[in-house]
Amino acid sequence: MITVDLRRAVWRKSTYSDGGDNNCLEVADNFPGLVPVRDSKNPTGPALVINAPAWAAFINSVRRSDR
Repeated sequence: MITVDLRRAVWRKSTYSDGGDNNCLEVADNFPGLVPVRDSKNPTGPALVINAPAWAAFINSVRRSDR
């Protein structure tokens, strides 16, 4: 298990969030090879840290399901 210090994370809302107050994912881009993900409604709560290839596969799957 990898431990990542997220205190210096620069969070942004995912482009796949609907922009509303209820369905917002935030991701941090400043961790090479990793994609930290959190719930914007709970910014001090837990975050998932996903390796970049797995995140890319997830995003590609979401894109395919939007068609």
